[in-house]
Amino acid sequence: AVVSTQSTGAQLDVSARGVWAPLDRAFFDIRVLHPQAQTNSSIKTVPGMHTHHEQLKKRHYNNRVINVEKGTFTPLVFSTSGGAGQEATRFMKTVAQKISESTNQQYSHVMAFVRRRYRFALLRTCIIALRGYRKRPKGRQEAAIEDLNVGIIPKD
Repeated sequence: AVVSTQSTGAQLDVSARGVWAPLDRAFFDIRVLHPQAQTNSSIKTVPGMHTHHEQLKKRHYNNRVINVEKGTFTPLVFSTSGGAGQEATRFMKTVAQKISESTNQQYSHVMAFVRRRYRFALLRTCIIALRGYRKRPKGRQEAAIEDLNVGIIPKD
């Protein structure tokens, strides 16, 4: 059974143009899985877990992206142990190829850079999920309730 999210309020994680074909819109949804989690205990191999989660994401979003958004959908599935699903690997290879061509750098160096950036981003995500975000967002300052002016009570 295909269960697709048809509501207009549902949002995907990333949207980009020109990833798979020039001027085409591509939508991506990212999932990070933990291989030792109880929810993954029925699947024996990590590549099998990646495939399972990719299929779940496709069932959830693919129909809506094609019919409503008129684009392509790619689920990007990564594991906390450093692995990536087939779709995520294909995406990273495509991104590395495009960067390599535009900057005239060796593909192998660019691919190593792309993988490194993704691994550190995933590590940062896992740390934030475990301990929470600890920095105050830049430029935001706490305002005292007396200093707020919402226009209800005239100020003297």
